Amino acid sequence: MSSALGARDAARLQECMAGGGVAVFPTDTVYGICCDPDNEHAAQRMYEMKGRPRRRASAVMYFSLAGALDALDDLPDSERAALQALLPGPVTLLLENRTRRFASACRKDPATLGLRVPRLPDHLDALASVERPVMQTSANMSGEADARSLAEVPQELREGADVVIDGGELPGVPSTVVDLREFDAQRRWYILREGALQAGIVKDKLASL
Repeated sequence: MSSALGARDAARLQECMAGGGVAVFPTDTVYGICCDPDNEHAAQRMYEMKGRPRRRASAVMYFSLAGALDALDDLPDSERAALQALLPGPVTLLLENRTRRFASACRKDPATLGLRVPRLPDHLDALASVERPVMQTSANMSGEADARSLAEVPQELREGADVVIDGGELPGVPSTVVDLREFDAQRRWYILREGALQAGIVKDKLASL
């Protein structure tokens, strides 16, 4: 594993997003590629780099739960409680996007927002200081295997990105995707993909709310 990330790594990522760039970075699950979620030009470049269908949505990642809750100020109490139960953690939550935020990330489905808040391990904890959200997807070519190490990130992505951050070896299992769009109205939720967080844990956390 590489040495722990420092404040300069977090600053590089934040500066890259502010400047409209694209970055490869480590998360709590697999390596990701990201850009500013409000910058359509950067989003199109990121999609082109990895061959991702342009109509397919990407998640928006906040690096702290407090930051996500402050920014998403239209969430009803039930959804806020669900976020607090599941995040930070290796999950992607699909939420009703009531104010149509982050059009570049939501793509063809502006009514849905995919949200990530990673539970950063100690050696990646410096990323918690990144204040702005990022639009992110896995750092692989579309449809190919996720990258557990920087060496597994395709060379064309590493060379095409403006910033590349090495976080050493990661768990390598993608996030669990949980659909919460019916949670407030009907207390219904669905697991669309079981990944790093077991379905039983998701059920236990949400059933107790």
